[in-house]
Amino acid sequence: MKYIVRNGDTIAKIASTYGIRPFDLLLFNPAIYSENSYVQEGMELFIPRHDHQGEATDLCYETEFGHRDIVTLLPELTKADVRVEVIGYSVMKKPLYAFSIGRGKKEIFYSGGWHANEWHTSKFLMTFLQQLTKYDQEKRLWYDYDVSHILDEVTLYIVPLVNPDGVDLVLQGVTKKHPYYEQILEINKGVTRFDHWSSNIRGVDLNHQWPAGWEQEALTSPKKPWPRHYSGPAPLTEPEAIAIYQLTFKHSFEYVLAFHSQGQVIYWGYKGMEPKESEEMVTRLSRVSSYTPIQTADSDAGYKDWFIQETGRPGFTIEVGIGTNPLPPSAFAEIWSNNILLALEGLTLYQ
Repeated sequence: MKYIVRNGDTIAKIASTYGIRPFDLLLFNPAIYSENSYVQEGMELFIPRHDHQGEATDLCYETEFGHRDIVTLLPELTKADVRVEVIGYSVMKKPLYAFSIGRGKKEIFYSGGWHANEWHTSKFLMTFLQQLTKYDQEKRLWYDYDVSHILDEVTLYIVPLVNPDGVDLVLQGVTKKHPYYEQILEINKGVTRFDHWSSNIRGVDLNHQWPAGWEQEALTSPKKPWPRHYSGPAPLTEPEAIAIYQLTFKHSFEYVLAFHSQGQVIYWGYKGMEPKESEEMVTRLSRVSSYTPIQTADSDAGYKDWFIQETGRPGFTIEVGIGTNPLPPSAFAEIWSNNILLALEGLTLYQ
C-alpha cells in the first residue's frame, strides 16, 4: 500500500504503526538511504504487506517522540482528568503544553525537551504522566509508592516539550517549504543533517537564556545563532523560555526537576545559593536512580540555576541516559528503568 508521510513522521514511527521493521521500508523504498534518513512531509512511501499488519509494536521502546505525539495523547489525558494548559507558543507557533495532575497544595514542576536532540526526556515525562494517571485512578501502589496519597498532597506540573520546533527539526529535517529554511542552513553551514542541533529553530539555546550568570556564559558561547550553546542577544528573548519564566512566576513551586540528556548525573547546586536541604534531596534521587550527584555544573544561565537564584528553593537538572545525543530509540529502556523511581521519589522530596 501507499503511505503519505505526515508532519513528525520518522522511519521508525511508520514501521511501528504497520508492524514491520524499519529495514522492510528500506527494501521497498530505494530512495531511503538508511534507517536514519529523514522522511519529509508529503513524501510517498510503499508499505509492504505483513501478516501482522496493523499490530503496532511498542511505541515506548522503538520510536522517537515529538510534538505530534503529545497532541495525539491529549484526548486520552484530558479524559483521565489531567489538566492541560497552553502556556505559550514556540517561534513557529506550536503550542507549549503544560499538564498538571494532583490535588495537593504543594506544587512541583518537571520539564523536558529543552534541547532539540533530547526528545527522550519528552517521551519519558509523557509516559510517566500516563502511568501516574493510571495508578491514581486505580488506587494502586506503584513500586511501593502510594500514588493517590501522594497526589492528595502535591500537584505536579509537567512541560514535556519546551522546544518543539527544534525537536521536529532533528526528527524530520527541513525542506525549502520551511519558513526558516535559509536561516537554518546558514546556521548549520549548509549541512542538512541535524542530529547535533540542540537550539531552538532560531539557533538559540533555551537552557542558556536565563538571567543567572548570563553575561558570563555569553562570553564563552557563540556570538551569533548556532546549533548549540548560543545564549541569544540577551536573557529571555525566546518565546519558549519566556513561557517557562511566566509559568514559574504564576506558581510557587517547592522545587523543580529539569530533565536533559545525557550523562547519568544530577546537578543540584548553583554557586552555593542552593538551600541546605538540596543535598539530602539529591542523595535520595541518586539512590533510586544510580545517577551521580554533582553539586555544580561548569556553566551558567540554565533554568535550574535561575530558579535557585531567584527563589532560594531546590532545583535539579537530571541528565538521563548515556552516549551521544540524539540517543537511539533503544536507549529509552535504560532511561525508563533508571528514572521511573527517580520521578516518583521526586514527588515526595517535600517530606
